[in-house]
This record gives sequence, C-alpha cells and structure tokens, in this order.
Amino acid sequence: MNRMQIKKRSLVFFMVPQFTMLPFSAAVDTLRIANRMLGYQAYTWRLASLDGEKVYSSCGIGVEANSSLAEERRHLGGENRPGMVLVCSGIDVEQFNNKSVNAWLRECYNRGVAVGSLCTGAHVLAQAGLLNGKRCAIHWENLPGFSEAFPQAEVYADLYEIDGNLYTCAGGTASLDMMLNLVGEDFGESLVNRICEQHLTDRVRNPHDRQRLPLRARLGVQNAKVLSIIELMEGNLAEPLSLIEIADGAGLSRRQIERLFRQEMGRSPARYYLEIRLDRARHLLVQSSMPVVEVAVACGFVSASHFSKCYRELYHRSPQQERAERKMTMATARQAVAA
Repeated sequence: MNRMQIKKRSLVFFMVPQFTMLPFSAAVDTLRIANRMLGYQAYTWRLASLDGEKVYSSCGIGVEANSSLAEERRHLGGENRPGMVLVCSGIDVEQFNNKSVNAWLRECYNRGVAVGSLCTGAHVLAQAGLLNGKRCAIHWENLPGFSEAFPQAEVYADLYEIDGNLYTCAGGTASLDMMLNLVGEDFGESLVNRICEQHLTDRVRNPHDRQRLPLRARLGVQNAKVLSIIELMEGNLAEPLSLIEIADGAGLSRRQIERLFRQEMGRSPARYYLEIRLDRARHLLVQSSMPVVEVAVACGFVSASHFSKCYRELYHRSPQQERAERKMTMATARQAVAA
C-alpha cells in the first residue's frame, strides 16, 4: 500500500441527550462506506456520553455509548487519543451546559485534536469558548438564539463551516456534505464520488449553499420585487425599516408596495413585517433564557407591553405563557425518556 492508502483517522462522537439522528447516522455511515470502498478501516470511531450510558435521540431511539467522558479524558494522553471529536446534539441543546465537557473540548482543541459539531452542537462548542472570533454554522431554527447568546461567534446560515481545526455543520443532510468534504481532504474526489453513488446523492453541496429553501419556493411567491422586499425585511428585524425606507430601497412607491403585498401575500407589508419579527421572537423565547424585554428589543419592539400585546394577538398566548408551555413540554419529554 502507498502512503495515501494507509492513512487513518479516528473519531469520537459525543452524544448529547436529544441529539438528532439524521446528521449522526449520515456522518457515521459516510465513514462506513468509505472504509468499504477503500478495503480497510481507514476510519474508526467510538460513541461517547457523559456517563458512558445509553443516550436517547430526539426520535426516542437509544444509542449505546462505548465510553464515558472520564475515559475520553484519559484517552487524550494515550494511544487511543482521537484525531477528531464531533459533538452530536439536537433539540433543547440550550439546556445542556456541563463544565467538564467544556473543559474536555478545550483540552482536545489545545492538544491539536480537530473539534466539530453536528446540528446544534455549535452551541456546546461556543459554551466551551471555542468559537469566539471563529466562523461556524448551526441549524437555521437555532440561529437567532445562538447569535444572541454568543455574539463573539461568527455564525452563518451555511450548510457547514470549517475554520482551522473547527468543523461545524447545520445538521440534517449537511452532515453528509461536511463528512464527504473530510473524506475528500483525506483521499480525494474519486472516493467521494463513489460514496455519493452509494448514498444515491448526485453531488457534494458547497458549504455556503443555503440551508432553507429559497424564498421563492418557501413562500410560493414569484414576484421578484416582493421577494427582494421580504429579504430586506428579514435583514432588518432588530431595527425595522419604515415603509418609506423600504419603498426607497425597492424603487417603488408606498402605494405600489401595499398593492403588491395584498396581491401576493394577502396582507399589508406592515402586517407581514410584524409577523416575521414575532416569529423571530418566538424562536428566542423557546431557545434562550433572555428576559422578555430583551427579546422585545432584539425584535424591534419599543416596549415589552407592546411586544406582549402583538404576540398575544398572533399566537393567542403571552410570551411568558409560550416559555412556560415550552418548559412543560420539555419536562414531559424527559419524563417519557426516563420511563
């Protein structure tokens, strides 16, 4: 065998409770297929958890761990030291904050081990202080809360980001793209193409491809002017633009914008703008512990009372009730897993 053929890489997948199964299985299976195509165990991996016990994913499937955090910390100084650690998480990642895990991740990184995350795992890396001033990716649904909690991280709505020895991906099938990129770095494009054929996927997406469907497909809107106005609105949620500013930016009159939104969106531009600001607020309420008044300010409301009034009108419950219901749902889910 030549040098390329005997290259090996070992990985640790650290499973956080409620991790998402799709990105986890896509990553592991990409490595399995790579080994099969190469004809030897180029990639080895083990699954770790905080206590070495089974971890339940968000879909309720439990996955057995091979090692505990304590064992992984000992491995760092021996022959079982991994080449890469990937944090696998999913829903409710904001509830997971373990100082020992944070210290272990920092130690891994400082010892030259590549550290990464799948789905919402960037949240855990950020808690460990590894993403300050670094580019990273996280699932679009968690991006509002993440950017508010960790303003020093350069977070993007990309499929995945690689910044030096830090690998983060947005989850879902983006895990496949990031792992194919890793295999490509190790063994070249030919192997990546063969793995794609096994996965029945026709290409490796660019890391900067968008996570969500384009606005045209997501909203079912074809009018280019309306789409450009919506993009302008989505880019200015904390400090909302006036209709005059929007009109100037779009090169239309206020009356034209009003007519277009009535035709295409079934409501006024002011109403639509309010709804997307409240949608962002809802994400912040369920993903963060920000006080309600701070959520209101982050979404462009001048007072908590006005925010609460608008929120109740749209969602038929107050921001406080939204947060309380979320906590109750989470507690019920944890009890179901424990049972």
